[in-house]
Amino acid sequence: MRTNGSPARLNAAAYVLTAAALSFVLALHLFPTLFAGLLVYALVTALAPAVQRLVPGVHAHWLVVALLAIVVVGALTLAIVAAFAFLHSESGNPTLFFERLTPLVERARTQLPMFIVDRLPDDSAEMRTAVMEWLGEHTAQLQVAGKQAVRVVVQLGIGIVLGAMLALHSAKERPQGGPLSVALKARAAHLVSAFHDVVFAQVKISALNTLFTGGFLLVGLPLFGVSLPLAKTLVVLTFVIGLLPVIGNLISNTLIFVVALSISLLVALAALAFLIVIHKLEYFFIARLIGARIQAFAWELLLAMLVMESLFGIAGLIAAPIYYAYVKRELREAQLI
Repeated sequence: MRTNGSPARLNAAAYVLTAAALSFVLALHLFPTLFAGLLVYALVTALAPAVQRLVPGVHAHWLVVALLAIVVVGALTLAIVAAFAFLHSESGNPTLFFERLTPLVERARTQLPMFIVDRLPDDSAEMRTAVMEWLGEHTAQLQVAGKQAVRVVVQLGIGIVLGAMLALHSAKERPQGGPLSVALKARAAHLVSAFHDVVFAQVKISALNTLFTGGFLLVGLPLFGVSLPLAKTLVVLTFVIGLLPVIGNLISNTLIFVVALSISLLVALAALAFLIVIHKLEYFFIARLIGARIQAFAWELLLAMLVMESLFGIAGLIAAPIYYAYVKRELREAQLI
């Protein structure tokens, strides 16, 4: 059978189509769908081989993949429901969180330099008034944000279903397809591998960071008679926000430092010293887990995140490590780096 185009041209066409698709995903605000789909597909394909060794046969393999897809989809759905339940609980409710944070900020005023204190509200009433005025001025933006939140939830649901369907589709034996199809499948396989390397490694890093932080906040400080307010909430936020490479821990550490500052300057400095040590350990694990897989340093990921955030906003910030890992994988496969 004759085919039109050389392998080099076919690969070039596949690269262009893949780059265009990934760019359109961000430009059209469809990254939540891509992320959820890749997550479900990666989870199912990672778990399937271990289970399929116990159940031989093609049809049995397909059944195992189907069951795994149902389990993964159910687990992710429960995680989303649990997240909403947490936001409505005492620990996660934004209103209650603000009410408990206000006195902490007031106590922290006594520890801060005067040039910072002069720019802060005088009391909780003034702080609440400023917040309410800001909410009133940005009502339209908040309504848009609410609609966007609903759209993101819908996109996540669609992505979960699509990921499960693709996992089931790939479990069946099918013809290889045309040359361009083969080239595009190779690009998709590299994207899944890059996603697996970055996201799964970042989950391990975030879990380890949360374990150390939880030990410090819930065990270490109480041993010295210090009970940090909102400690459990801070531990949960450390894991969730820590899923964002590099920038996530900066956000969570800032929150921990501010809350610790409400106790005393000494506690805040102790928390800061501990967080610096954790950061050093985290950079080591990043180099071992993520860097070793995609052969990239932390500064490379941070630079990619800054560029992508300036181009595509928060979605670009989250997508940057995945896209960068994919580009490096393709360059290595082409023996260009």
